[in-house]
Amino acid sequence: MDVSLSLVTFLPLLGAVLLLLMPERLGGQIHRLGFLISLVTAALSLCFFFGFDEGTARLQFEESYSWIPSLGVNFHLGLDGISILLYVLTAVLTPLAILASVGSVNRRIKEFVSMLLVLESFMLGTLAAADVFVFYVFWELMLIPMALLIGVWGGPRRIYATVKFVLFTVAGSLPMLLAILYLYASYRSQGIGAEGVSGGFDFQSLAHLTLTEKEQTFLFLGFALSFVIKLPLFPVHTWLPDAHTEAPTAGSVVLAGVLLKMGGYGLLRYALPLFPLGAAKFTPFILVLCVIGIIHGALVALAQTDIKKLIAYSSVSHMGLVALGIFAANEMGIRGSIYQMLAHGLSTGALFLLVGVIYERRHTRELSEFGGIAKVMPWFAAVFLLTTFASVGLPGLCGFVGEFLVLLGVFAKSKVMAALAALGMILGAWYMLKLVKGVFYGELTNKENEGLPDLSAKEITVLVPLVLLMILAGVYPMPFLNKTDASVEALVRRINMEVPAEPDVSAFSDDQGNKIIVTGAKDDR
Repeated sequence: MDVSLSLVTFLPLLGAVLLLLMPERLGGQIHRLGFLISLVTAALSLCFFFGFDEGTARLQFEESYSWIPSLGVNFHLGLDGISILLYVLTAVLTPLAILASVGSVNRRIKEFVSMLLVLESFMLGTLAAADVFVFYVFWELMLIPMALLIGVWGGPRRIYATVKFVLFTVAGSLPMLLAILYLYASYRSQGIGAEGVSGGFDFQSLAHLTLTEKEQTFLFLGFALSFVIKLPLFPVHTWLPDAHTEAPTAGSVVLAGVLLKMGGYGLLRYALPLFPLGAAKFTPFILVLCVIGIIHGALVALAQTDIKKLIAYSSVSHMGLVALGIFAANEMGIRGSIYQMLAHGLSTGALFLLVGVIYERRHTRELSEFGGIAKVMPWFAAVFLLTTFASVGLPGLCGFVGEFLVLLGVFAKSKVMAALAALGMILGAWYMLKLVKGVFYGELTNKENEGLPDLSAKEITVLVPLVLLMILAGVYPMPFLNKTDASVEALVRRINMEVPAEPDVSAFSDDQGNKIIVTGAKDDR
């Protein structure tokens, strides 16, 4: 079945326009229609997943249309092994987020559902863009619906959280815009393009530019600053806990499940392959920041009394591990980071949904208000415990595969960094199991918890797909890993081609017994 990538990308946006034209009084129907539109998008995205050719690193399902000919801007879309898993994850999480909002969002319903659909379209566009100008447009547009979701439907401190989110994002995006303009000027001056590709902003053309080490250093900084803020990496992570705490449940699911991954994706798509020399110069410094972020996020999570803020700081720790795998700059580390982004999207998205369930019943997220509720909510406790195990990397669940691969990749880069990252993972198990014990076990001392209802049919419908995917991705990871292999290998080859390797000196004797010395670069393959 041939499916248009642009159609799937813009289907949620078209649906949002349709919803905005409907009268507000049709609240229930608006939710159902929004869910149906996002469900169709998810089903169509699976066509890309199952139709993906694992044997090539080239872009697939490509579409290219002339957009601004005078500037050489083409509306160029395509998917490869770096983007395919995140594209499908975005499409799968959105209908679950919309369904979870039924009953919890009771004002401006059509605007709320529309913003989720608009955000989905912009995230899909960011992941599918093969032109850096198109990428930047989608990257900036993602800010608008996410800011509205927090600012309009968020908690008591929603305005503060929204302003902080916007300021951090814009501060990172402006240096990237300047770097893009410099790349375009370099393209025009060098007149170099990929075979069969025309356009000064096209990624395939920019990859052929000749840039000095100094140019790559400054350009890498321009791109990487925006990406590490979105990731977010220590110390530019402080916007995330506030955004998560104040965002509505559906907003937190999308923010944790997909939006944070855009930072990791940007590093893999642009920062490393376009500027490998610049990346190599900053790699030791960034690896240190990654380890600090992993341990700092875990320690701060241990000190939290708000369940949602605890999970928000756990995201800081987990995304530090993702960045660590990326900057290991080897196949194992990068494969692990991509898989960890998928696993984190599933497990942390589910955790925020579960926190939303308990908040709707008690209207509090304070740990001190709970204890022993497994006695009255056994199914809720079982799903929360399984999701916790997935989050901390228990073998047989999705989190283990990504964390294991990242540690293998980092170990090859630095044994000390791998050991410190493992320490952060141990701390992660500590704060999550402490959370489970405090909420679910012990005596049921608070009388307000005695009559709490267990999971409803709607909540089970939302959580079951995530539970099944967490188990599938842990037990049988190859269908997901195989999608990334060719693209990761090509990315690592490009990095190693640009970054000088240590000399490999070998000696042997010819037939006459003369000693011959051969000097060459080590082959990491």
